[in-house]
Amino acid sequence: MVNSPEELAKTLERVGYLADEGVATAAFLALRMRRPLFCEGEPGTGKTSLAVSLAESLELPLIRLQCHEGIDAAQALYEWDFPRQLLHLRALEAGSENLDVDAAEQSLYTERFLLARPLLRALKASPCVLLVDEIDRADDEFEAFLLQLLDENAVSIPEFGEVRAEQPPLVILTSNRTREVHDALKRRCLYHWLEHPDLAREVAILRRRLPGIGDRLATQVAGAVRRLRELELLKPPGVAESLDWAQALIALDRDELDAETAARTLGAVLKYSEDMDRVRAKLDALLS
Repeated sequence: MVNSPEELAKTLERVGYLADEGVATAAFLALRMRRPLFCEGEPGTGKTSLAVSLAESLELPLIRLQCHEGIDAAQALYEWDFPRQLLHLRALEAGSENLDVDAAEQSLYTERFLLARPLLRALKASPCVLLVDEIDRADDEFEAFLLQLLDENAVSIPEFGEVRAEQPPLVILTSNRTREVHDALKRRCLYHWLEHPDLAREVAILRRRLPGIGDRLATQVAGAVRRLRELELLKPPGVAESLDWAQALIALDRDELDAETAARTLGAVLKYSEDMDRVRAKLDALLS
């Protein structure tokens, strides 16, 4: 059990996540207050990595629900194993001449036939870290469906009853802000906006995650990526792209970033041809 934001930051650092003061404080309060943490920010700022690192550093299972358009309770919470229910019913019919219909029906809706999806697994496996990733991709109805879980750490299954966590899971919700999430969900959470790391922290991340990288190359990559983020790109690079770019340069046995090598390896850091064309025209300024 961690006793302060500073202690949590050190715990996260041991698994390679360098949390700034704001992130460490928000995560610590979520742990101490047993409240969900809603993390919002640009793609690549470390929202998902925070949940993964919390699970690893606290030695808790990580259960991840990846949201997408049209996600519903059957994908997120549970569904009944219909083929096994049908086989069970046929076995009952074959084994009894006077089948008790009510008893047979009740036997179909037991834990034996319940297929637990991520949300239900988290309630049953808690303590754990539950990552609800990219909640902004889901629709309003799914947000409303989450409210009982966030309020009560419980869900109601009509045929089965209530499932309640003995200990609340640590819930991390992430959003890239492709749309606004409703106030009803936000009110149930602590909130933190994640920024891209500053230059010194990004250099430290590169050195921590890529032990073989030299100081000069790490500083050049981090500086170039920061300047890329200041351009009007379709997809500004995140920390993951910084790491990919640095790793590509290491694979090419480069110990510094020059214009020719940068042009050849832009595909590691940029993901749209329009962005690559725009950047190639400014490579000299980018690396200055």
